[in-house]
Amino acid sequence: MRGLIAIGLAAIILGGTVPPVLADESVTAQTVIDDFTMQPETRWRFFTDQVMGGVSTGGIAFAQDDGTPYARMTGRVSTANRGGFIQMQLDLASPPPEGTTGVRLVVRGNAQRYFVHLRTSGTVLPWQYYQAGFDVTQNWSEVRLPLGSFTASGALMRRLPQPSSLRSIAVVAFGRDHDAQIDVREVSLY
Repeated sequence: MRGLIAIGLAAIILGGTVPPVLADESVTAQTVIDDFTMQPETRWRFFTDQVMGGVSTGGIAFAQDDGTPYARMTGRVSTANRGGFIQMQLDLASPPPEGTTGVRLVVRGNAQRYFVHLRTSGTVLPWQYYQAGFDVTQNWSEVRLPLGSFTASGALMRRLPQPSSLRSIAVVAFGRDHDAQIDVREVSLY
């Protein structure tokens, strides 16, 4: 307990954040990429498969729930015309800290499956990314995606993304005809 108090005091003094305490009372370091408090509309981009001739539609909005900001991505994903995605993407301002092993999200949505796409300095073609899926419910929940759970979109890529080469992160509705609605309250690396 003294260790947790010392970490909390150090974080306050140094202006950082206190890592969350997990159920087993161990402490996990994480880097918050975005918590949607400071002009997220200047950092997040929304786009669809229309960039390649698809017909999916949607958008991103920034809102608050009981004073807590979040991003909401909604739309209609259509596989017509060789399409099939909508996404909200954030370019990383700098490479993740050494020792990064995964992506953490706090999300809720319409009980569908969504994906995180990572792009690296080695994913130079528009259709190259690393992908990991997750399911959402109507209640806020934490999702942890170890980098080892991401798969490459093509054969000419490294098998796994290298943390030091990460350049962007995206939340994606992908791969099947469906209505999408996902809320994202926090994006972190751990």
